[in-house]
Amino acid sequence: MDNIIIRKVREHPDMADAAARWFHEKWGIPLEAYQESIGQCLKAGIEHLQESPVPQWYLAMNGEDIAGGLGVIENDYHNRKDLSPNVCAVYVEEAFRCRGIAGMLLEAVCADMAAQGIDTLYLLTDHDSFYERYGWEFHCLVRGDGEPDMSRMYVHRQGAVG
Repeated sequence: MDNIIIRKVREHPDMADAAARWFHEKWGIPLEAYQESIGQCLKAGIEHLQESPVPQWYLAMNGEDIAGGLGVIENDYHNRKDLSPNVCAVYVEEAFRCRGIAGMLLEAVCADMAAQGIDTLYLLTDHDSFYERYGWEFHCLVRGDGEPDMSRMYVHRQGAVG
């Protein structure tokens, strides 16, 4: 496997701009939205005064290159505000797929959030078999904001048998 290292953006503020641009390019959400969320993540990390560890952002790095990433936000644009926080923006570069990087990211985020007192995470997706192999369970169908069709909501409880 490549020499992939999972980085918490809050511990690497020098990566904030590159991370915001990378997520924007992958998902088409306005760059400013990523900059704002990553900025909140950095501010909370510096001040250690946060009421909640959300938002958080993580990158899978192959040397200086971003191979993948994901975030944790309160709500990933869906109607079930009670299902929170949400893992979002899960993406692995095509050249790095099928190497376990998504699993590394998911494992890292679940462990990190549990260490910060959040042991239940949710994830909205249209995939129907991918996340199960990493200990996630189908929870329910939800409607994404502005979406005509329902999407799958998964849940991960730290310590649950997967």
